[in-house]
Amino acid sequence: MPDADRRDVQEKGFLNHMADKEQGPLPGGSNPAGKLPQAEKKLQEAVCVLLVELCERFTFFGIVCNMILFCTVQLGYRSYQAAIVNMCFVGSSTLTPVLVGWLAEYLVGRIKLVCICMFLHFLGTALLPVVSFPFEDVYIDRRHILHTLPKREQKIVFYFALLTASLGIGGIRAIVCPLSAYSLEDCGPKELLSFFNWFHWLVNLNSAVVFVCISYIQQSVARNLGFLIPFVSGLMGMITVHMVRGEMIYKPKTDSSLLTTFGVICSALKACCVRYRYFSTGLTNWLDHAKENHGGQYSETQVEGTKSLARLFPLFTFQILYRTCIMQIPSGYYLQTMNSNLHFSGFVLPVAAMNVISIVPLLILVPILECINSWLFSSKDNGHSPTIYIVVGHLSAALSVMVAGFSEMHRKRFPQVEQTLSEEVLLVSSMPCFHLAPQYILLGVAEALVTPSCSLLSFWLVPERMRGISMHFLALFNGAGCFMGAFFVQTAHTGTQGNWFPHLLHEGKLERFFFFLASLMMVNTLGFWTIAHRYNNLHQDCTNEFRGCLPGEKLLKHEKAIKHYNAVLESSPILSPMEKT
Repeated sequence: MPDADRRDVQEKGFLNHMADKEQGPLPGGSNPAGKLPQAEKKLQEAVCVLLVELCERFTFFGIVCNMILFCTVQLGYRSYQAAIVNMCFVGSSTLTPVLVGWLAEYLVGRIKLVCICMFLHFLGTALLPVVSFPFEDVYIDRRHILHTLPKREQKIVFYFALLTASLGIGGIRAIVCPLSAYSLEDCGPKELLSFFNWFHWLVNLNSAVVFVCISYIQQSVARNLGFLIPFVSGLMGMITVHMVRGEMIYKPKTDSSLLTTFGVICSALKACCVRYRYFSTGLTNWLDHAKENHGGQYSETQVEGTKSLARLFPLFTFQILYRTCIMQIPSGYYLQTMNSNLHFSGFVLPVAAMNVISIVPLLILVPILECINSWLFSSKDNGHSPTIYIVVGHLSAALSVMVAGFSEMHRKRFPQVEQTLSEEVLLVSSMPCFHLAPQYILLGVAEALVTPSCSLLSFWLVPERMRGISMHFLALFNGAGCFMGAFFVQTAHTGTQGNWFPHLLHEGKLERFFFFLASLMMVNTLGFWTIAHRYNNLHQDCTNEFRGCLPGEKLLKHEKAIKHYNAVLESSPILSPMEKT
């Protein structure tokens, strides 16, 4: 009887906890109860988070958009070195949210850490103008000796500024603007896909403004002061966070963590190695070795959540090479555009403005995809999986890189002309840069199809408490794709002695690098197509079945059924009082 009483107390405590959870979590930070209605308060928080998100992306794209031109002209880097620096900065900015999220969870408080990250973001964006400022145009002494910042110190300050800016970006994305701050817990797959579509639509609209305005200011109007614009944008974001920090600092649930997930995987691998060598086990899944009832040290809830996440690892893996192809826009494609004729009706186009061509298809396709998704979700009873979008997007990315190879061969057939970029005279091909538009358009189509669909699958195909961890893993694999792109560039340049990724494009064979990457991406597309069927109806298995497999959640489901049955009996006019009893 004491054991039975103890079980009753535990079940009642679990039911009370789940009932409180269903009433909705309180927003993070300070909560001025009673000052605003709940709906208005949530709307205000969402708007503030979105504004900070846009300011952060404005800063990020402002730093990235002309980094290759700055590194080659101002710092004297080779083309492949500038491409590697750009891709590493994008990759580090993708990975730092995972690191900062872990620090906020275990080592440092969220409020304290967000203040540190805001300071780092401010410091990084403030140091970049120091690197790019034309000291030789200002500080001239009486002997007319030019005082310039030495190249070595300039590079040190530049790298330190990029490091601090990337850490600050990670703090903003992980603490101030996580996806959980948008209150997506009660959304279905249709609503989630719509959210991700329009979210990426807004981010790309913001980046289009950056690529047109900032790139022109950096390149033509005040090339050395152009980095002041990211600084002002970051300052705007920090002021916004400071004004409403009590409403925007979201505190997620702490019932799962990235370290717990890694611990489950490592424990299962260790047990598998030991038992495979000495014992024979009949477990259906290797992760079951980490469960407490099989000799492990993790609960059934933790292991089952990790199992649902492990089903997404093939999806994440096939995104690595796709992200490497996307990284050709700020690297290989940028160099092609930089070495093409940018004159248009007497006006010199900014190099980064060509990126807008890849954004326009996304801005056009999102409303069309919204209509298609509404029809597909309403016409199918078993739901709609966007895996077909990912397959088509991967194919579009492979075709884009292949077209880039043919465009490079076509570009070198044109005679060379002189062109001034950032007050530097360069020898470039006389081919108009608009001939490169097809490869940009194809990558834009790929982004419109792949990114929202992968976000949906990563968010929806795992239990609610694992969704943040799943998005962290997606960020890890996306960051790995950026660093793999840098590795490919370094390997291609070193292995071919600069032939496949040359400093002067007309002296090398950049098209061979594109053809090699396109062949890898085509194989990657076929590989994902063979496993895409796993994710067609996986949400039924990972959400409905898993959420009902735990004893406490089964008990809650039965409790709800009993309450509903009693309510029906009370409201039924057909049954007599004796029958109701």
